[in-house]
Amino acid sequence: MSTVGPVSPTSSPTSEVGDDGLGGVHIKYLLHCPRQLWLYMRGYRPEASSDLVAFGEVVDETTYTRRRDIDLGEAKIDWVTTGAVVHETKSSRAPSADHEAQVRHYCLLLERRGVHVRGGTVHYPLIRRTVTVTWNDQARAAALDAERQARAVIAAPSIPPRLERRRCRGCSYTDYCWG
Repeated sequence: MSTVGPVSPTSSPTSEVGDDGLGGVHIKYLLHCPRQLWLYMRGYRPEASSDLVAFGEVVDETTYTRRRDIDLGEAKIDWVTTGAVVHETKSSRAPSADHEAQVRHYCLLLERRGVHVRGGTVHYPLIRRTVTVTWNDQARAAALDAERQARAVIAAPSIPPRLERRRCRGCSYTDYCWG
């Protein structure tokens, strides 16, 4: 979807997010910037014209080429290996707790579908590093809490405040927030 016109600070989400409607992008945006999630859910989507997003897609498409995406409808998992280990590829040069939260969310979605998930791995091909993501009761509770927080942001009647400008470096929403 392309960028839409101005988003009112009190506009409504473009669609409801039901119990199974939150995907990885919602969790990623929540943890990166609640304002970004709020705008995304109201149809503002500048990612299509972002060079950083395009670069991330190229990294995803050109690494680990023998795997197949798992499309859950609301979420697209990079791949799941035998034994139900979730794998996510990131173009970032710095591992992030936000990336681990996204993998935990995918574990939760699979578990809801009856899959006995063992955990996950975040792959950083540009720095040749992986991070193991544990899946246990504590991880499940964190994933459920992230969902609750995302739903609260989405349902908020007004736009969340901007982050400090330095935290917005590289964000495709910068022009909206700071332009």
